[in-house]
Amino acid sequence: MNRKTGLFTGLLLGMTPFLLGQEVQNQPTPRSPEDVVALQQLVVWSSLQKPRPVPQPLPPPDRSVPQPDPQTPQQAAPQNEQQAPTQTFTGKIVKDGDKYLLKAGGASYQLDDQNNAKQFENQDVRIVGTLDAGSNTIRIVKIELVS
Repeated sequence: MNRKTGLFTGLLLGMTPFLLGQEVQNQPTPRSPEDVVALQQLVVWSSLQKPRPVPQPLPPPDRSVPQPDPQTPQQAAPQNEQQAPTQTFTGKIVKDGDKYLLKAGGASYQLDDQNNAKQFENQDVRIVGTLDAGSNTIRIVKIELVS
């Protein structure tokens, strides 16, 4: 009886790779990149893992990758024109004539968005924006009350 059990176990272990190999062969072979994505199984991510985007498929070898037309000039920003850094200004919005200004310490700045500044008249505010030093004007990105 021991000999029959051992022979059966050995036969079962020897045939296992062939049996599992048959299952893999029965799966359809993907014909396009969309088929590859469709055959993949979904993954549940834990909070410790960072998901990565699915890489974009390469174009088929018989197709070339489209190149930009060298005859059309591309619109590029001038290199000598640099963007002013965003700064935070804290002060009080005051009305001077028909314009609203930001009084910060001993300095006062004109504001580009008069409608937005109007609602904060005579209040202490924090303005995030860029300063145009030539005209002493703050280009407002965000304005909020100082609490």
